[in-house]
Amino acid sequence: MKIKIERKELLTGIQRVQGVVEKRNTMPILSHILMEAQREKIALFATDLEIGIQGAYPAEILEPGRLTFSARKLYEIIREFPEGKVEITGEANNWVVIQSGKSHFRIVGLPPEEFPTPPSSDAESKLPIDAAALSDLIRRTLYASGENDARYILNGVLVQLQEADGKKKLIRFVATDGHRLSLAEVPITADAGSLSEQNIIVPKKAILEIKKALDEGGDEGAPELAIGKNQLVFRRGSFILTSRLMEGNYPNYRQVIPNGNDKRVSVNREELEGGLRRVSLLAREKTNAVKFTLESGRILLNSNNPEMGEANEEVSASFAGEGFSTGFNARYLLDALSVLEGEEATLEFKDALSPCLIKEEGKGFLAVVMPMRV
Repeated sequence: MKIKIERKELLTGIQRVQGVVEKRNTMPILSHILMEAQREKIALFATDLEIGIQGAYPAEILEPGRLTFSARKLYEIIREFPEGKVEITGEANNWVVIQSGKSHFRIVGLPPEEFPTPPSSDAESKLPIDAAALSDLIRRTLYASGENDARYILNGVLVQLQEADGKKKLIRFVATDGHRLSLAEVPITADAGSLSEQNIIVPKKAILEIKKALDEGGDEGAPELAIGKNQLVFRRGSFILTSRLMEGNYPNYRQVIPNGNDKRVSVNREELEGGLRRVSLLAREKTNAVKFTLESGRILLNSNNPEMGEANEEVSASFAGEGFSTGFNARYLLDALSVLEGEEATLEFKDALSPCLIKEEGKGFLAVVMPMRV
């Protein structure tokens, strides 16, 4: 195999697959990228056996073929090259020569035959979706998903396709780690007549990679989601991500969303965020616990750490009910507040032992934060 390709194109392709390259040495081939050259393009593919990413990039194909490289080492080499053409040549015994200008590298690869075969899609239904809307769904929910949680299913995001009213459908993302929950939904504007209702659980890692692809922008057109029996396929232009779906039952999130929260507080979002950040500086590091006291016209924030000291702050708020004190993990509240778009935040409570419900009217979003003892 022998190709010439612009350094910018190659670097873009390598960066896109870095997130799924297997870092552990359980299978050496999974730390490599597969490159295939044919018909004026190269295809790059990487996988960790759960998630696969592939993309095609324009190149001058002098000799078609396939080869593999260490993903990390190839990235480090190409990153240091100046802009211009990069020439890649496959040699005997899986050696690869990489040249640009006066730079010459010769690195060893692995047999391309050892590389896992890219999965074929079993998806029957395809859903075109606005890139900004999909990115927003992810931004508003992903923060609440589990991080290496022992409850495996919480390390994923629940994605639902559901009927809204009549023939209209909506797509909903739900994430929870057991301490907080986030839900966001948007109506499907594309033709969704043939789409059936779906409930799937997508690994957090796959959602992160989709968000990265969306944030790149570019002129690659509208993204498309396709759902199969046990996989999700995300496609945008020549970029394709395939992910296995998680097996299991997602918690009944509707039971977590409180009803009857009659104590409603309106507060300037930035003022509350600033107060929480400052007061949490002296909170216990393990819990980030902040005492949250509601009084007429204000919120009192307090943290107390016997080893460091204490902090207090008052934030003006629109509240006229009977006051009470409760406690929250400040980081959980800050995460939920950070994804709101308006200047005002609306918080709803029932009593000191009940969850806080954060809403943004007309935006199809809500967050739940469980209380804690302080």
